[in-house]
Amino acid sequence: MRHHAFGRMPFTVSDVGFGAWQIGGAWGDVSEADGRAALNAALDAGMTFIDTADVYGDGRSEKIIAEVLKARGGERPMVATKAGRRLDPHVADGYTKANLEGFIDRSLKNLGVECLDLVQLHCPPTEVLYRPEVFEALDALTQDGKIKGYGVSVEKVEEALKAIAFPGVVSIQIIYNILRQRPSDLFFAEARRNNVAVIARVPLASGLLSGKITSGTTFAADDHRNFNRNGEAFDVGETFAGVPFDVGLEAVEEVRKLVPEGASMAAFALRWILMSDAVTVVIPGARNAEQAKANAAAADLSPLSADVMAATREIYDRLIAPHVHQRW
Repeated sequence: MRHHAFGRMPFTVSDVGFGAWQIGGAWGDVSEADGRAALNAALDAGMTFIDTADVYGDGRSEKIIAEVLKARGGERPMVATKAGRRLDPHVADGYTKANLEGFIDRSLKNLGVECLDLVQLHCPPTEVLYRPEVFEALDALTQDGKIKGYGVSVEKVEEALKAIAFPGVVSIQIIYNILRQRPSDLFFAEARRNNVAVIARVPLASGLLSGKITSGTTFAADDHRNFNRNGEAFDVGETFAGVPFDVGLEAVEEVRKLVPEGASMAAFALRWILMSDAVTVVIPGARNAEQAKANAAAADLSPLSADVMAATREIYDRLIAPHVHQRW
């Protein structure tokens, strides 16, 4: 596992981190015991970055993280959480200092800390990125000692570019995987230029790039791959990376031919993301300890060849880009 600086913040993080959405909810039945085991396995494997949110299981994810870290003791990993999605309705006018401070106070309690390492605006309405007062509020909360730094989790490349124009934004979380390649066209260069950390989420396209999902796979009623297939609950780009299910399966079969012998497709897909030096940390989720260990193993794969990288781009351009490239 390689470790490097988290942008302008005084943290060193592993290149593969732990995405804690699955241990919170919306992925079918994941018990708290399995969630704790998954997180412990990730930390045992050397992961030093955890990404969560206040709405993952209505605080369940944050609380599991707090319990595991308290039980383990020793040096703490960097823990990033998110705020904003508790707003109902989720509108730009709700992004006030008072509301953000309330969300942050709740996360401080859930995580059992006095100061959050990183708080990210949780895919806010685009209009929020045109309101300097929101970022002034985050600056004030930093000065008050409630957060060490802040970033923005975004849906679109355009939102990422707008967000990093605010000097206090230290990180951007964005969807980036073999089926969502647009961030590498312009945004990554700007992130490097501004020394902004990049957190790559949905790295396996909701499991499509694990290579284990078929046209006959069924998902539980409380799994977003069932209830958000067409964007009914939140941005459809969060589910299967916004790629039509049948098109995604077709692309996966072509990607499968590129996976080196002895490697899993999931590890290959994660290693593909780490080929970009703009990516600070990739955050695959895990339902259990075995999945967490498998995710960590991606860091041990050899770098992918230029030919393989070109082949994945050709698959993307031919099959996937018409559905997602200009949308996000």
